[in-house]
Amino acid sequence: MLLSVDWDAFSGTRELVFDAPVWGTRDRAHDRTDAWWTRALKRGGTGWDALDDDYPLYPGWEATLQYAGVPAFVALSHADAWAWLRQFPGEDVVNVDSHHDLASFSGDPRRVRPGNWAGLGLEAGLIRTYTCVYPSWHATLPVAEGFDLTRTRAEVGSMLLPDVFTRATLHRQSSPHQGWPDAADVRSLLLVQSPSWTNPAHDPAFMKLAGGVGATPITEPLHRPAPCTAGHVRAYNQSTFTTAPHLAQETPT
Repeated sequence: MLLSVDWDAFSGTRELVFDAPVWGTRDRAHDRTDAWWTRALKRGGTGWDALDDDYPLYPGWEATLQYAGVPAFVALSHADAWAWLRQFPGEDVVNVDSHHDLASFSGDPRRVRPGNWAGLGLEAGLIRTYTCVYPSWHATLPVAEGFDLTRTRAEVGSMLLPDVFTRATLHRQSSPHQGWPDAADVRSLLLVQSPSWTNPAHDPAFMKLAGGVGATPITEPLHRPAPCTAGHVRAYNQSTFTTAPHLAQETPT
């Protein structure tokens, strides 16, 4: 079994926060940095702490530390996940995430992206079965995918081949510590930062988690210090994360 953990399962949002990326966002340099600073400025802030009330770090992420000792990797985005899947092809995959990642509603459906890497992996035979585990806080957020699993499964089912659809399961945690596989059953762990969806104030916790499980970078996560000057994103697209040598990347086909 392979375990993927997207940081957006924990770096989340409250209900009725209408500039939250959970309502939909692209994944560009602007979305990863400038858009977050714009949100902080709207709240009268001079630092990321202005986002605390609307964009909390939910509990449960600490459970990932039980996988220390399992071969672990870290990536900026799930668009990079195929480099990991190709190292362990044909496994069952559990993905703790705020999104099902089975199909994208826009763009090229054949290009591997954060929103479809799992669906295309099932289709290509890189994944045997797939389980998306939504975090428990989705139960109180009607706009979230994990709020109504019947609704979400109906939406995504029409976009998938029948064989892919039957090998995919959607589940929501009943508590933050439920739904995690036994460490003895996990061959490899992937941590994904997803900065377009995750509060920069939580970057230090993510970096500490990645270091705690000894994760090797596939692609470097971002360190996004404040304050940010909107329009000067390039200085943010740098990482202070250091660990073992990089996993060799492969281009998905």
